[in-house]
Amino acid sequence: MNDHDAIGPMMAQIGADARAASVALATAPAEVKAKALTLAADAVWAQRDAIIAANKKDLAFGADKSLSPAMMDRLMLDEPRIQGIVDGLRAVAAQDDPIGAVTEEWTQPSGLHIQRVRTPIGVIGVIYESRPNVTADAGALCLKSGNAVILRGGSESLHSSLAIHACMAEGLREAGLPEACVQLVPTRDRAAVSAMLQATDHIDVIVPRGGKGLVGLVQREARVPVFAHLEGICHIYVDGDADPEKAKAVLVNAKTRRTGICGSAETVLVDQAFRAKHGDMLVTALLEAGVEVRAGGDLSAIDGTVQAAADDFGQEFLDMIIAAKTVDGVDEAIAHIRRYGSNHTDAIITENDSVADQFFRDLDSAILMRNASTQFADGGEFGMGAEIGIATGKLHARGPVGAVQLTSFKYLVTGDGTIRP
Repeated sequence: MNDHDAIGPMMAQIGADARAASVALATAPAEVKAKALTLAADAVWAQRDAIIAANKKDLAFGADKSLSPAMMDRLMLDEPRIQGIVDGLRAVAAQDDPIGAVTEEWTQPSGLHIQRVRTPIGVIGVIYESRPNVTADAGALCLKSGNAVILRGGSESLHSSLAIHACMAEGLREAGLPEACVQLVPTRDRAAVSAMLQATDHIDVIVPRGGKGLVGLVQREARVPVFAHLEGICHIYVDGDADPEKAKAVLVNAKTRRTGICGSAETVLVDQAFRAKHGDMLVTALLEAGVEVRAGGDLSAIDGTVQAAADDFGQEFLDMIIAAKTVDGVDEAIAHIRRYGSNHTDAIITENDSVADQFFRDLDSAILMRNASTQFADGGEFGMGAEIGIATGKLHARGPVGAVQLTSFKYLVTGDGTIRP
């Protein structure tokens, strides 16, 4: 039997182990789960040199595959980023445990007392690309929420993910929890992804975290339910009543802080009234920051811009590139975002409360922001410690998916010899 033939049995064993571990984890005390995460954080920091060495192998692999600079940035780990992983693990450990929390409680006229209580989903499969920190983030959030997890990272991040996963396993082991609570698929073979998507006996939900190609594949082929995480085609609309300095600072940060993340701004819509007051300062600021501005309409006359193609609007560049055009008022901005957006994150820059209220009311993106950078579209920045992804669908989970969003619920009903007439 060749290596490819071995994928089916291996994935079946991983799934069976995860299901068994999920039973033990569902009733694990909150302090034990927190201990496992704290010990994992200690292990990540202690092993940071080994993790960085493993990451260098992945960077070499990525260079051989000619990954873009933005994708290489997503892949790269250094000591500050490892500190971020450690901080994320500790933050999740310190959060209130969601399992067993009573979210609603009432008594019926019949005398029945009813509680709606958070409970784990069971086994979660996470399929992700490039960013090895997802290994820790997803593992931590699933553990906190009482779910076993099967992680399948991108082929380019295999060595880094294995090194981080070893630290997660150490934390579980020392806390007395089954190591199978957090498992990493140890192969680049894409047959493992197909096996996960069909594993209805072992996996309760799949979370894809990556580009349009990955998410489309998962949505087409999965028999397991999916939390959709689509592209981050994030828009910034600069209203006529925007503060120009706020607008410049937010826009440049939203585009340039990290271009390879899903919260990076990909299109700026400049109100004609703003341009009439303040000229081309926003486009100039982007150009000075080294951004390629693909400009539509009259903005294309600005020196240094590139004429936008039709498909530049609705494009997730994940690079130092942004599409730009003018719009005539908030209604036109909203119409553009509805047509080209991905329901991920969209922002308005304005000092006008009524315009901001309309923007928030009339758009249905998972995250809407006012006078803030779209780079804040992140579970850690939302106080969740970390996130497993930004869900853009409308069922169950939406926006940053943290530990609470990885729970289901059950009803606990108490009577006193109560019978139904």
